[in-house]
Amino acid sequence: MEYNKIRRITRFRYYFKEVVFVAEYPTITFSIKSEVERQMRSILTGVYNALLEKGYNPTDQIVGYLLSEDPTYITNFNNARSEIRKIDRDELLKVMVQCYLSIDQQAGRPGK
Repeated sequence: MEYNKIRRITRFRYYFKEVVFVAEYPTITFSIKSEVERQMRSILTGVYNALLEKGYNPTDQIVGYLLSEDPTYITNFNNARSEIRKIDRDELLKVMVQCYLSIDQQAGRPGK
């Protein structure tokens, strides 16, 4: 019983020291969301260009894929079909709606 109390206190001390240690240095922010969004944009642009190059209407084909999740809407040319399947469809739709409405990520309300 006594050992568990000491162990918990020690964990708290280490945690406290970590916080103090980190606070002593300038904060560098890195948003995982923005990295994921950048990757989605890159993949979607590549898929768009592949569809365009093959003579399809890229917007209609991508919308068809997003609505049905049927990968045959996307051409296999330039590995576009396997690339678009790397994107989480729900996350892509969320980002697209936010972008369309110009929603500020921080405030959560429409921008100007």
